Amino acid sequence: MGFFDFLTEEIAIDLGTANTLIIHNDKVVVDAPSIVARDRSTGKIIAVGREASMMQGKTHENIKTIRPLKDGVIADFDASEKMINMFIKDIPALKKKWLTPSLRMVVCIPSGITEVEMRAVKESAERVNGKEVYLIHEPMAAAIGIGVDIMQPKGNMVVDIGGGTTEIAVIALGGIVCDKSVKIAGDVFTNDIIYYMRTQHNLYVGERTAEKIKIQIGAATEDLELPPEEMSVQGRDLLTGKPKQVQTSFREIAKALDKSILRIEDAVMETLSQTPPELAADIYNTGIYLAGGGSMLRGLDKRLSQKTDLPVYIAEDPLRAVVRGTGICLKNLNKYKSVLIK
Repeated sequence: MGFFDFLTEEIAIDLGTANTLIIHNDKVVVDAPSIVARDRSTGKIIAVGREASMMQGKTHENIKTIRPLKDGVIADFDASEKMINMFIKDIPALKKKWLTPSLRMVVCIPSGITEVEMRAVKESAERVNGKEVYLIHEPMAAAIGIGVDIMQPKGNMVVDIGGGTTEIAVIALGGIVCDKSVKIAGDVFTNDIIYYMRTQHNLYVGERTAEKIKIQIGAATEDLELPPEEMSVQGRDLLTGKPKQVQTSFREIAKALDKSILRIEDAVMETLSQTPPELAADIYNTGIYLAGGGSMLRGLDKRLSQKTDLPVYIAEDPLRAVVRGTGICLKNLNKYKSVLIK
């Protein structure tokens, strides 16, 4: 251990389209929406995370809220870098240091990412004082976070439904055997709800409201054992322009999301059809693991299970499965060397 190791801090980052999570010293120290609010006249970032998310849809022309990540990859380079920077500066343990520590980081990326996009993530991390930056594919991190022993010669299937992408992968011997990344996930669900409220109720709702509907009464199927209660939704009437309120139920939301969920089902089926027979035999026994915020959609596990005839399990804390797996890799760098991309 050199003198520099003394100055090095280790952090694991799950840079997500919807939320960014950071682990430091085995604790989740940052868990905030991936949103940045920028002042248009000065170009300065006014707020990030939760604070910026409160401003979303409520800004005047001088303030713009940006989501720097689109479909799991960096869309706005400058904003994402500033966002990561501000999140890292917010870590309580690093605030106390008078020297800015150099960082050893593991950052997770979608499996369908291109070389160029990968370099963008890496450069962003290096600019924030990352001396050693490792990348890991999201489904791999999710599998480790769920507690699957990925080094075994045994097939495991992980479906990680995030904000921007749904990652489906079959993992064995510490590698991804076959995978599929579809750009249908939480954000698309939210837009489906906006569209449905517009066409069925003539009600114009914003992203934040739609997101709230999704969390409160969102469902993947109409036959739920414990259906949530109806919800009143406020928005703008498209005909009169007046603010109005309507009642909506989980059944309506299940209808609104049906097409998108079908596409996720198809992607899962396609991945299963490409799986080598020996691994397919393993998956028959182990089932499918779900992670990511999208897996919390009521009845989704049941629906996938009916479609695939396989048992489907949801990770215990699906929102944090990926970052937890990234954190485990960070602690056992040598064990997971083969999984990480340098």
